[in-house]
Amino acid sequence: MKKTALLAFALVAALPFAAQAAEGVSYTYVEGGYSATEIDDSEIDADGWAIGGSAAIAPNFHLFGSFAKQEIDDTNIDFDQWRAGVGYNREIAPKADLLTRVAYEKFDAGSGFDYDGWSVEAGVRGAFTPNFEGYALAGYEDYEGFDGDFYGKLGAQVKFNPTWGISGEVKIADDDTQWFVGPRISW
Repeated sequence: MKKTALLAFALVAALPFAAQAAEGVSYTYVEGGYSATEIDDSEIDADGWAIGGSAAIAPNFHLFGSFAKQEIDDTNIDFDQWRAGVGYNREIAPKADLLTRVAYEKFDAGSGFDYDGWSVEAGVRGAFTPNFEGYALAGYEDYEGFDGDFYGKLGAQVKFNPTWGISGEVKIADDDTQWFVGPRISW
């Protein structure tokens, strides 16, 4: 409880020093679509669906989360992945932000394969044109019972108008590659 109160106090205290998000970049959106995972050096692939979103809670702080449900190809085995966290964005150019995030991670395949973890990532996100934005992040994730792993993440959004777009992301780690593609609603 004390840690939560301290974090809330720190966020409120930082508000006077906050900067707006870069022009053309929104941290308030909902997206859903197709999700897939490929395990390197094996024949194991999985695919399914995912939903995610983000909500700006201050000029340069946002909450984010996602849920994915995938089934391993040619099996009846499926797994869920949850992610929830807080992010900080700071304008470093008129159309680019420095982006940092920390998140709670959850992997659940049932039958005792249920793991909690955390991740931290940092990088840049920006609007290249009024209809195209992208980001590049480097991160580290660690689940209980497993060695931690560094990863890289690239993402982009093609905007049809200020509200609707198509979003895509690829996450490349040491042992697996995950990707997502689907529509996004921003406001």
